[in-house]
Amino acid sequence: MRAARVVPIHPVSRAEPPARRAPRCSACAMRALCMPAELSADELTRLDAIICATRSVKRGDALYRAGDAFHSIYAVRAGSFKTVVMHREGREHVTGFQIAGEALGLDGVGTCQHNCDAIALEDSVVCIIPFAQLEAVCRELKPMQHHIYQMMSSEIVRESSQMMLLGTMTAEQRVATFLLNLSRRFKARGFSAAEFHLRMTREEIGCYLGMKLETVSRMFSKFQRERLVAANGKTIRILDHEGLARV
Repeated sequence: MRAARVVPIHPVSRAEPPARRAPRCSACAMRALCMPAELSADELTRLDAIICATRSVKRGDALYRAGDAFHSIYAVRAGSFKTVVMHREGREHVTGFQIAGEALGLDGVGTCQHNCDAIALEDSVVCIIPFAQLEAVCRELKPMQHHIYQMMSSEIVRESSQMMLLGTMTAEQRVATFLLNLSRRFKARGFSAAEFHLRMTREEIGCYLGMKLETVSRMFSKFQRERLVAANGKTIRILDHEGLARV
C-alpha cells in the first residue's frame, strides 16, 4: 500500500497552501453537530474568534501522523477520514472512520502527541481548533466545557464498543453493526439513513472489523441474497433495516 503524504499543520511550508479563514461557527450548517445548542449569540462570537482557519486535505493525504506534536483538535467540515495505527511489522489497523460533523485529534490530549494517523478518504476540509485557546474559553463557557467532556466520553464508549465488536461478534454481526452505525450517523446529519456511499474500501472495512477482505465481501453478498441490503459498487441501500438489526 502506498504511504500517504503528510500535510503539515505546524508550521505551514511555502510548498503547501496556507490555511484559509474558517466560515463563522454562528453561520455554519454543521453547528448543531459540533457545538452545544444552548450557546448564546455572544458565546458563538467568542468561538468564532478562536476557530479561525480551515484546511483542505486531499484524498490519501494525512492530516497528522502518529508522533506529531498535539496542538489542535479538528472538526470535519466536509469529507471523511480514517484513523490508523501501524503495527511494528508494517500492517495497518483502522481504528475508526470520521465523517462530517465529527472530531479528530482528541487522541493527543493526554500525551501531547498524536498516537495514530488521520488520513483523508476523499478530498476533505477540517476546521482547526487550537486546543490551548479552547481550554481557556471552556473555563468561562460551561456548556462548551461540558460538550468537550461529552466528546471525550463518546470516544471512550466508541472504543469499548469496538472491543466488544471484535471480541464477541460473528463476522455477520460485525458487518451488520457497521452498516447500522453508519446509517444512524448519516441520518443525524440530515442524509438518507437507507442509502449512502461508502468512501472506504472493503479492505479498509475489513481492517476496522478485524476481518479479511474475502470475508467482508462474502457478508455483503449474503446480505444481498437475503434482501437485507442492495450494493451497487460503493453505494449501499438498506432494504430491511429491522432484519439487519435482528442479525
